[in-house]
Amino acid sequence: MPRRKPRTRVEKSAQGGRHIPVLLALVIEALRPTDGETYLDMTYGAGGYTRAILQAADCQMVAFDRDPTAIADAEPARAEFGTRLNLLQEPFGNLLNKAQDGAGGFAQCFDGVVFDLGVSSMQIDTPERGFSFQSDGPLDMRMSASSASAPEGPSVAEVVNTYDEADIADILYGLAEERRSRAIAKAIVARRQKEPFSRTLELAETVGAVLGRGPPGKHPATRTFQALRMYVNDELRQLIHGLAGAERALRPGGRLVVVTFHSIEDRIVKRFIATRSGKSKGVSRHMPTSIESLRPPSFQIINSRSLTSSKAELEANPRARSARLRAAVRTTNDAWPLDWSGLGVPQLKG
Repeated sequence: MPRRKPRTRVEKSAQGGRHIPVLLALVIEALRPTDGETYLDMTYGAGGYTRAILQAADCQMVAFDRDPTAIADAEPARAEFGTRLNLLQEPFGNLLNKAQDGAGGFAQCFDGVVFDLGVSSMQIDTPERGFSFQSDGPLDMRMSASSASAPEGPSVAEVVNTYDEADIADILYGLAEERRSRAIAKAIVARRQKEPFSRTLELAETVGAVLGRGPPGKHPATRTFQALRMYVNDELRQLIHGLAGAERALRPGGRLVVVTFHSIEDRIVKRFIATRSGKSKGVSRHMPTSIESLRPPSFQIINSRSLTSSKAELEANPRARSARLRAAVRTTNDAWPLDWSGLGVPQLKG
């Protein structure tokens, strides 16, 4: 049967937060939902991608989200799609264990896997979650912080109040490429000696005092908040484990679609796909042949360049300005061993 055209819609969380799925038309085009197939949404969020996929074809859907609030807000989707939708509250990095050697029942059982990386609009728009530098809230940023059980890892408040100045600077530069990382870290340490940080606006104001007014439309604390959020949620480890898990969970011919929002994530995704498709930059002919160059490719790249938002989408959703989509098709060859080298992952404390 022909695929149905997805309907673009604005999703709302239980708190009323507005969420517009980014690059939705391009995601559906790359994924190609088909009747009778099974798909995996690694970042459910407000359910924008999941809903569009289920509407585009008579298919089955599994969705991950580590945020208990997202799972709780998904009750309307559960009611609408019934047994076609299976939601799992866990980080998407867990897919590696679930798909490894078939131990978790997810090995080669999906026809498509999609990632939408980064923080969701509902998390930013809910000040109590501590993700926003424009609204005051507790300085937390852990995606699991609303869980009834103990949240995973340190909060951002713990990081900025207890880490060494050099470690804070390394986090800001390594995860957000903040050029003034050392000056910001110095200001953070000086401020906490007077009074510990506990609120988001305290940190935003401290960073703003160092950097001054940022370019139009970009808050000076953007990179600092991004880096700290990524650090406390261990987002790069989750990404690499999730990509390796997808490699093992996809059937031959299955499609991997990843939407990133900043350069470090995009670089990791680009290198992961390129290496496993045999398209990584070649070494000198005078160098010994690497094992990777001899290993059969596990992916075939769909688009040679990343895809970005149209002018119309940017006007409707400014948060899509930095979004990039990369996609690849799984081959019949075995998955590669997990190897972090060459992916451009910064070495940080913890």
